[in-house]
Amino acid sequence: MLPIHKLLSRIQWDREFGRSAFVIGYYDRVLDRIIRVPFSEIIMEPGEGHALQVMDYDGVYHSIPLHRIREVRKDGEVIWQRE
Repeated sequence: MLPIHKLLSRIQWDREFGRSAFVIGYYDRVLDRIIRVPFSEIIMEPGEGHALQVMDYDGVYHSIPLHRIREVRKDGEVIWQRE
């Protein structure tokens, strides 16, 4: 399986591949469930290879470690997943 950081980099930088609608699903420990966020709403800071930034419903950004990402969907289909 492709490491998540490589898949996220490909989505971000490969223009042809990145044209699709991607959704990232991460595990929220407080809510104890998977939260799905469109890739277009995620902020990936340059040089930050271990986390991404996601805005919650209150407009507050949270740092999500890459190990909490559980799935990636491309045009509605799961293309990457882990337990």
